[in-house]
Amino acid sequence: MPNDKEITESGFSGGTICYEAHGNLYLNITNRCSANCYFCIRECSDGVYGYNLRLSREPGPEDIVRELEQTDLTKYKEVVFTGLGEPTCRLETVLEITRWLHERGIRVRLDTNGHAKLMYPEMDVIPELKKAGLDSVSISLNAGSEEMYEKICKPSLKNAYSSMLSFAKEAVEAGIETRMTVVGGTGIDIGKCEKIARDLGASFRVR
Repeated sequence: MPNDKEITESGFSGGTICYEAHGNLYLNITNRCSANCYFCIRECSDGVYGYNLRLSREPGPEDIVRELEQTDLTKYKEVVFTGLGEPTCRLETVLEITRWLHERGIRVRLDTNGHAKLMYPEMDVIPELKKAGLDSVSISLNAGSEEMYEKICKPSLKNAYSSMLSFAKEAVEAGIETRMTVVGGTGIDIGKCEKIARDLGASFRVR
């Protein structure tokens, strides 16, 4: 399980935590990931939209809150956990910051690969996210079969594909607005992927 208690320093100068795009505020809280997708921007870039997202260290919750407090959050459609890594590698921080934002009436979305149930088998991940106030989740489906998923995403965890589908199903059932996405131009069957998402009760997007 990822260590989410390693950040103890005060102050932060280790890279971009918050960045703006598409009318949203995005939170970059880790560069770690439980997959190694061949199309991931981490393989060819240090960031997006002109922001350097390579973190020299992971920001603690206090670092993130400090930046959020200096920002007019009301001007954004939503605050989104995303960035150059998988946010749920730091699930405790995601939950803490989601609660902080929810208490202030800010809409919160999580962009994820859906592996959190495998990373935190001792936790009821979806109920915890729901209780924290998460409004929506965008899950990287990326393939219409486990075989293709293993080839494209190269997850470090066993049964990642089926766990990701289960994560999506539970999110829908919990009443969290759920979207599943794929990357176009990767040779996958888009129609099959859309059917998987729709059958689970999620919306679908090609990105």
